Amino acid sequence: MIERTCGIVLRTIKYNDTSVVVDIFTERQGRVSYLVKLPRSKRSALRSVFFQPLSILEYESDFRPRLNLQRMKEARLAFLFQSLPYDPHKASIALFLAEFLTHALHEEMENAPLYAYLTHSIRWLDSCERTTANFHLVFLMHLSRFLGLYPNLEHYRPGDFFDLRAACFTDRAPLHVDVVRPEEAARLGTLMRMNYDTMHLFEMSRAERNRCVEIILFYYRLHLPGFPELKSLEVLRELYNS
Repeated sequence: MIERTCGIVLRTIKYNDTSVVVDIFTERQGRVSYLVKLPRSKRSALRSVFFQPLSILEYESDFRPRLNLQRMKEARLAFLFQSLPYDPHKASIALFLAEFLTHALHEEMENAPLYAYLTHSIRWLDSCERTTANFHLVFLMHLSRFLGLYPNLEHYRPGDFFDLRAACFTDRAPLHVDVVRPEEAARLGTLMRMNYDTMHLFEMSRAERNRCVEIILFYYRLHLPGFPELKSLEVLRELYNS
């Protein structure tokens, strides 16, 4: 069945000398893998520049539900980036988020609210003219709502622990090690109060920001089976001096 749809590029893997496999989170089908032939002609309807991390595409494919690899016929950029691929900070964030989503959306089906959140976030990052130091923290925390992993951050009292397994605050340390100590648990509420428009108002040191992302990623690993260590995390840790 020939269909035209939109999608977000998560990962591109070389298949052979002329083709790549592209994993895309689509608007209508959820996550789908496509076999894409990349002719060398600049006039081709499929060009390698289209398949960069987090690119938003509009494309036509011959979709057959029983195939593991779908065939893409033609594509174009549905949104033309103005800064994201050229700003080193934004580009590093994009690589990190693309790798994260590749694993977090491993078996994700059609999810229109999630797709809308992702496209809005990508466009916002590209257009942002302020600091983006806290962007990945805000993105990851609010993404948990769409994946059914949103933690219960109500009823916090100073001195509480945060139980990462039960995803809630507790006044006593649980009988396991997957817990955030009180001195760090207080910061979780602050993270959830941040959004893209206000995140520049919340100052953190690089060490504090890195610790926050470590806790968030560990939380996802606990609740998403098979979620691995991310290779791009080390690059992200080196961003921003303050």
